[in-house]
Formats: sequence, structure tokens, C-alpha cells
Amino acid sequence: MPLRRFLTCCVLLLAACSGETDERSERQETQVEVGTIVETGPFAVEGLPNQKLTIWLPPGYEKSDRNYPVLYMHDGHNLFDPAQSNFNKVWAADKAIVELSERGTIEPHIIVGMWPHGEDRYRQYLPQIAAEKSTGALAESVAENALGKDVVSARYLEWIADELKPQIDSDYRTQTGPANTAIAGSSMGGIMSCYAIVERPDIFGRAACVSSHWPIALPDIADQSKAQVDRIWRDWLAAELGEPDGRRIWMDHGTETLDAYYPPYQVEIDKSFEAAGWSRGIDWRSEQYDGAEHEENAWAERLSEVLGWLLAKE
Repeated sequence: MPLRRFLTCCVLLLAACSGETDERSERQETQVEVGTIVETGPFAVEGLPNQKLTIWLPPGYEKSDRNYPVLYMHDGHNLFDPAQSNFNKVWAADKAIVELSERGTIEPHIIVGMWPHGEDRYRQYLPQIAAEKSTGALAESVAENALGKDVVSARYLEWIADELKPQIDSDYRTQTGPANTAIAGSSMGGIMSCYAIVERPDIFGRAACVSSHWPIALPDIADQSKAQVDRIWRDWLAAELGEPDGRRIWMDHGTETLDAYYPPYQVEIDKSFEAAGWSRGIDWRSEQYDGAEHEENAWAERLSEVLGWLLAKE
């Protein structure tokens, strides 16, 4: 693939624009092949672009009185319905949860999918620390990808942890502790998920950081800024990661398309987890999927493995 075309594809993947959004804010509930979908939004959130939710309730939720653990997922439009997705591809997260729970590997989970607001996705998912510590060409790339707007990931995390989660716990029958509250995402959503569990261990006890875009910038900028990027993540994790204290984190990447750039960055992230005393295979995993690309079908293919380990019954 020519470089110009590849970089254009990378921009689309990082932005993952969701296109036109429905301005209605009413709640819509739909029975699907497995479980029930509840959609709300778009709705206003102070300090953020308008938000939208797709909530999936597992089969039997309505007829039971049990409380369910909750999995919060970024890019909610790419989780269930190909018609709502960017590239007619989805994670099929509902099917993975059903398959694993029927096997007895995990408990059935409620999934809360948070939609990004099109062009604002990058600035909503880029961890605040990365924006604040970037300098030179890296800072210019961050500003360009954020379209010159402020990065709002700290506010986004605050909204999920302190406003959205209490509302979900009020509206649905949930298990509320960190051990029963997970967060997951891919690419920019992958580093946002790591940011969430590191900054808010009081809320999140599980995180899946899939094909995480640790380089921060696009490939033409990332390599020349790698030393700076590595230092940003290393210093942040040294200061904030702390001991596992029951937390569990999954990280992975493929080896093709945008994922081909990730292995050297993930090596440095792994070193930070080791330095913090996390036990590999117990507290965290870091996996490489040879031949896997940076796209939803690849993530769907390994999601059962990801969630089977991450959400396993204790």
C-alpha cells in the first residue's frame, strides 16, 4: 500500500468518525438476537462533546433479580450492529459475553458502550498526561489530531467514573465494586482504558487495552519521537501505576497495518509493569497476534480470549 494511502487510512482509524448523529435524546429499547439493546442520546455533558450510549443487557436480565458486573467499552457504535459501525465491522461483544458465560468461564455482564463524537474522538481518548508532556513535533501532531482543540480525556474519565457509572448503578442491577467493573477499548480507546484503570483504581479493577496506540502520533511522526513517547509513558506509570491490588490488565497488538508499529512501544510498557512488581500472566498479560491487523474483525476474533482471562470468575 502506498505510504500516502496508508497514512490516510491511519487517520481514519484514529479518528473513527461516527458521522451524523441522531439529535433525539429519548431512550430506545430493542430486542436483538441475544439480549436487549438500550440506546440513549445524543445528550449534553458539561465539558465534553455530546455523548451517546448503547447499553446491552444479557439474556435473562429482565426475568432475573440478580446483579450483574459491568463492562464499559469505548467506540460503542462498533460493538454490536454493523449498520451503525464505521466500516461495517463489529467486535460482536455481546456474542463473546454469551459464549463465555454459557461455558461458565465468566459471569454474564452488562455492556455499556460509549460512543465517541466523530472528529472529537482523538482528544477525548488521548490520556491527558500524554498531551501535557508532549513537546516539539510530537506536540504539533497531537494538536493537529485534536484539530486544535483541548484534550478532554480527564473530563471524559471523570464523567464515566463519577457521573455515568452512578447512573448505570441506579438504573440497572449491577455489582458495583472495582473487581466487577471493567473498561475496554482499542487503538486510542486502548490507551484510554489503561489511563482509566491507572488513574481510577477505585472504580475500575479490570481493563482491556487492545491494539493500544502507544505511539500517540501517526507513524511518520511517531518513530522520530519514540524516545520522548517512551519517557512519557515510563514516567507516568512509575508515578501512578502502583501495586496491582487485585487489578487485572490485558494488553495486546497484531503485526500488520497500524499494529505493525506497536511492538517496540509495547516492550517498553511491559518493562514498566515488571518494574512496578506486577506478575505477568496473573496481574497482567501482553500478547502479540501474528498476522492480525488493526481492525474490528481482528479484535472480534480474539475477544473471547481477552475477556475469558480478564473477566474470569475468581
